[in-house]
Amino acid sequence: MTTSAAPTGEGLHHVAPRLRDLRRRRGLTLEAAAQRAGLSPAHLSRLETGNRQPSLPMLLALARIYGTTVAEVLGELPPEREPVIRAGRREPATADGWTYHQVGAPGRAMQALRVVVPYGAQGDLVRVHPGEEWLYVVGGRLRLALGDAVHELAPGDSAHFDSLTPHRIAAASPEGAELLFVHTLLQSPDLLPHA
Repeated sequence: MTTSAAPTGEGLHHVAPRLRDLRRRRGLTLEAAAQRAGLSPAHLSRLETGNRQPSLPMLLALARIYGTTVAEVLGELPPEREPVIRAGRREPATADGWTYHQVGAPGRAMQALRVVVPYGAQGDLVRVHPGEEWLYVVGGRLRLALGDAVHELAPGDSAHFDSLTPHRIAAASPEGAELLFVHTLLQSPDLLPHA
């Protein structure tokens, strides 16, 4: 696939219904998807019926909104992904004191991580973003603030919430906390969570 040009006119009849199917699979109305993409509903409708050719930036924006890739929108078959991720195959990443171990396949709409949260790191950072999050406490104690409610989670406790709810995650015990973390990446290509 080349990334320098939009699909050619002869490929439009395949792209248009794919755009419509991806939007419907996400449960989005034409109006909601158009608003998120910064398009008018009429413009998105023309893209979905093949009466308008999408530009590459438009395809990128729609792919992110639909939680997929431009390659899928264009109908290219992705390479087979290895379903098993072996321990120690990837180096952990760190950001603002947290350590992230990738435990899911990259490039998917849903990311799975094992996260180590030290005591005192990022405890006052409030986040709000599109998507959903699920976490499971493996060790230590975790403080989860969702809106105005504050929850303390122990090993074995879990939480599943809409990421548009303002949230803060912090270790509640001096030894820190370790958790399994799954989140959707509806509009962000980053591998690290915006928890």
